[in-house]
This record gives sequence, C-alpha cells and structure tokens, in this order.
Amino acid sequence: MARLKLEFPDELFCFSTQLTVRVTDINAANHLGNDSMVSMLSEARARFLYESGIQEVDAEGTGIIVTDLATMYRAEAHARDVLVFEVGVMDFNKYGGDIIFRVTRPKDRTLVAMAKYGFVFYNYQRSQVVPMPEEFRAKFPRVNEAH
Repeated sequence: MARLKLEFPDELFCFSTQLTVRVTDINAANHLGNDSMVSMLSEARARFLYESGIQEVDAEGTGIIVTDLATMYRAEAHARDVLVFEVGVMDFNKYGGDIIFRVTRPKDRTLVAMAKYGFVFYNYQRSQVVPMPEEFRAKFPRVNEAH
C-alpha cells in the first residue's frame, strides 16, 4: 500500500490553538493514542469554527459533516506534552472542502502529525448534502475553488 503523504502550504493555516496531552490520552505503548489524536483534532476543528464565527449547526439545521479523515504521524507525543494545532481550509467545491491540520510540539519544535478532514455541508433535518453557504465561503477568500 502506498504511504500517505500530506503537505500543506504555510499560508493556508489561519488559526492556532494549544491542547495538552492528558494521561488518559496515552495508549499501552505509552504515547498519544490514535483515538485520542482524532479527538484532539476534533476539538481543534471546533475551536477553529467557533473563532471563525461558524455555528456547528445553524437554525435551519445545516452544519458541517466529516466525510473522511487522513492522518500522517511523524513523532510520538506523551502525557503532559503541550501540542499546537494549526488549522486551515483548502480545496473548496460546491458542497464542502478540506480542513487541514499541522500538529507540533513547540518545546522541541517537533512535527507530531499532519491531518486532513474532508467535509460537506449537510442539512440534518432533511438528511441531505447541501451547497456550501456563501457566508462560509466568504470567510476564507484565499481558498480557491477546486474544479
């Protein structure tokens, strides 16, 4: 199987937040577990959306739903490590795009992981994919449409 390779231009990252690895995030191998990394990515995504003024689900029942997740691990993280999650968006299309992540440990400037969430806008009341709201697209003018 071909190895996953994720690389994103620096200028696409527009938000940053810190999270600390908890003791409960550690697996049997004594490092940050995959399940906990996914949870931390989700928290960073939620903070990014909140700080961007984007509701998880709006009054009409439309919100973002994750369609796929790719993660490339580069280094271990351990209990009490402070990690910086840089977040951005790219590859917009009619219905969604990608939320991208770069996870580093500032203490030693180590790249811990790169990740990408595919997403679409979804109306939970109608149970269907809907076009990306213009208000969302307008918040990120530097993202080019994928054709």
